[in-house]
Amino acid sequence: MKNILGMIDHTVLKPEATINMIETLCKEAMEYNFAAVCVNPYYVRLCKEILKDSKVKVATVIGFPLGANTKEVKAFETIDAIKNGADEIDMVINIGALKHKDYELVKEDIKAVVGAAKGKAIVKVIIETCLLTEEEKVKACELSMEAEADFVKTSTGFSTGGATMEDVKLMKSIVGEKLEVKASGGVRDLDSAKQMIEAGATRLGTSSGVKIAKEI
Repeated sequence: MKNILGMIDHTVLKPEATINMIETLCKEAMEYNFAAVCVNPYYVRLCKEILKDSKVKVATVIGFPLGANTKEVKAFETIDAIKNGADEIDMVINIGALKHKDYELVKEDIKAVVGAAKGKAIVKVIIETCLLTEEEKVKACELSMEAEADFVKTSTGFSTGGATMEDVKLMKSIVGEKLEVKASGGVRDLDSAKQMIEAGATRLGTSSGVKIAKEI
């Protein structure tokens, strides 16, 4: 098993998160050598300052949690986040457009964020698997590849369900080696983390990183 701690995006996205909570998040990420912290855009600048002398990356969310912003808004959010120090961008697709089979809109939506990142930040595409049929999950992965994203990600953690082994396996079977897979939502202990990695995930979004670290 690869270094699990180095695959964790240590996450606090709750609307009631305070500066003290974010500072603690960053300190824990440095202590346990997590891959990144994942925070709402408002906290990117603070995290970048705290983490400036560490290897921990700063990830933030775009079009979160519904994905229903216009591509122009998502692109602006991305540019602003990178300006404030974001290394990684976790964007939510336009779920309604996908379900309406407006695939061109979905692809252009992702491309707008990928274009705004311009090699300055990696882009993870949150497809919100709990709201999709298997056919829609496959299509979302295909569109993410066509738009040249870096990852597909299962979930926001704010909808009706999180990552499942079945979804991670399906996503990995579609993207192969072209994209990586991030499992997010429901990764609450070492066992579930291992299961997601075995299914094909190379990154884990979780607010239980410290708990997982203490179980190793």
